[in-house]
Amino acid sequence: MGKLLIVAGLLIAGVGALMTLGLPLGRLPGDFVFRRGGTTVYVPIATCIVLSVAFTLVLALIRRQ
Repeated sequence: MGKLLIVAGLLIAGVGALMTLGLPLGRLPGDFVFRRGGTTVYVPIATCIVLSVAFTLVLALIRRQ
């Protein structure tokens, strides 16, 4: 459990660093924004897919050990 928490923390810190450097996470092609009147609906489909693949790879690597 300790290894999982360390890896999760490093992954979150890495994503934060990449976003600081200009990675457009949350504004990828495939992330839809609908604005009508005073309402905005944000549907981050591409971002969810990228994060899902990344988390799957990390968890698969952790499980192998």
